[in-house]
Amino acid sequence: MGGGASRLVDVLVSRGWDDLTVLDISEPALAHAKARLGNRADRVRWIVADLTEWHPDRAYDVWHDRAVFQFLTEPDQRTAYLGALNQALRPGGLAILATFAPDGPEKCSGLPVRRYDAAGLSAQLGAEFRLLRTFREVHQTPGGVAQPFAWCVLERSADKAG
Repeated sequence: MGGGASRLVDVLVSRGWDDLTVLDISEPALAHAKARLGNRADRVRWIVADLTEWHPDRAYDVWHDRAVFQFLTEPDQRTAYLGALNQALRPGGLAILATFAPDGPEKCSGLPVRRYDAAGLSAQLGAEFRLLRTFREVHQTPGGVAQPFAWCVLERSADKAG
């Protein structure tokens, strides 16, 4: 989610992963990633959409979000995001999310963000998700600014359907 011009898809494709989908609100960012992958871009499903308005047409095993959820500062935005997550992630699937940690920046690219620790992020996803792992990453921006992130890996309950 929010894959944009991220290089994660390049790594996954080069390691032989298939059935990959990248969703982002920015068509130019996705175009950049497609151009970088060249003919390997055909191995990926590309979706231009606002995640808070997206309605998945299938189920996924893994939901990966590095820094989208943190930009959802309004309750209705988070509700829409969680609705998409619950529709898209199959029971037993993994949700991997990263947001600015509590000591991280209050803004990113001039926009306000919500910061979370593992407990707060897990609580946002609800009781249907079990926290498997959490870790902290301090990302160094190209400008040399340290940005602490909280990462969480959560498993969706296998007994419930969304």
